[in-house]
Amino acid sequence: MDGGKFLVQLLKIVLGFILGLVACGLFLAWGFFQAAHPDENPIAFGAMVGTGLVGASVVGAAAFVPAGILIAIAELARLRGIVFHLVASGSIAFLLWTVGFDGETGDLRPGSVVVLAAGFLAGLVYWTIAGRTSGCWQPERPKEPMSGS
Repeated sequence: MDGGKFLVQLLKIVLGFILGLVACGLFLAWGFFQAAHPDENPIAFGAMVGTGLVGASVVGAAAFVPAGILIAIAELARLRGIVFHLVASGSIAFLLWTVGFDGETGDLRPGSVVVLAAGFLAGLVYWTIAGRTSGCWQPERPKEPMSGS
């Protein structure tokens, strides 16, 4: 194990997680409130940004444990694909959104599409910063010679 690469990867994981949460929170605030352009209504836009940042901290507190488990799995298994990270983040977002919802009609909770999109965006941001290099700190696996039968 390369200690320097491990430390750099840890820093990228923390940075990617935080920026993914900020992107998620801002997208949720925009998706649910749809404030006007800053030139038209700067107060509403400022409130939307503030709500997005507070929302990012709330989402981060709720998603910390499941995201940490999935990040550890990705690091140990060297899962670098964008599909894994998008599915993982979207699943976490959808799970957190539907917990406690008593959908008697069998329909999705209102706003589920916005939440899924925010989760996918968070996963994309995380993958761009840290997910593409998952497991880079581990020693290379020995190549097995191909048998010529």
